[in-house]
Amino acid sequence: MTRTYFVAGTDTEVGKTYVTAALLASAANAGLKTAAVKPVASGCECTHDGLRNADALLLQKAMTLELPYQQVNPFALEPAIAPHIAAMEAGKQLSVDRMAGVCRGVMSAGADLVLIEGAGGWRTPLGPRAFLSQLPLMLNIPVILVVGMQLGCINHALLTAEAIRRDGLQLAGWVGNFVHEGMARPDENLATLKALLPAPLLGALPFDERADYRRAADYLDLGPLTNHP
Repeated sequence: MTRTYFVAGTDTEVGKTYVTAALLASAANAGLKTAAVKPVASGCECTHDGLRNADALLLQKAMTLELPYQQVNPFALEPAIAPHIAAMEAGKQLSVDRMAGVCRGVMSAGADLVLIEGAGGWRTPLGPRAFLSQLPLMLNIPVILVVGMQLGCINHALLTAEAIRRDGLQLAGWVGNFVHEGMARPDENLATLKALLPAPLLGALPFDERADYRRAADYLDLGPLTNHP
């Protein structure tokens, strides 16, 4: 049985890719076959193979299934700006339907766990009337929330969780990622989030200057995900 989750963040630069890769590594350590999709990514580099995104390449490395880059990252955009603006400048249209089609293809590829990583925060726009949050709704999959542990994270996390639930999706779990060194009152902030977020804590990742996702995997508990019906 394939379990699929959408990985959302409380904001941009909170470590969604790092956490997604760590979740993939933790699942692989448990003997699970894994796959991941980064449907849209800006900040891509021109290579002899075409536009490539560092985050998507990391996911491709962390998963156990071998998938072509175009299936991992179907929409690659060069400028490191908001995806809908980058797409507009490139004369491209970001289609939620097409993203869903690619995701369904990966979901049927034989993995035990599929993670679909978002871009930016929950309500990232893709066009005039389209948002990336429509993708997990179209796929009807639960959400994992990455909380960037820093000042203001409690408000951001609660508002994002509220939006996810209001959209009709389940918040399956959350990960606290310490994006900076020396956060004030880390234990108290984690305790407050644990008490207020309506989902289990999958792990708290300490600040790691090297961002070693394999080491971060040791701090995660996938039980609430793998035991999910």
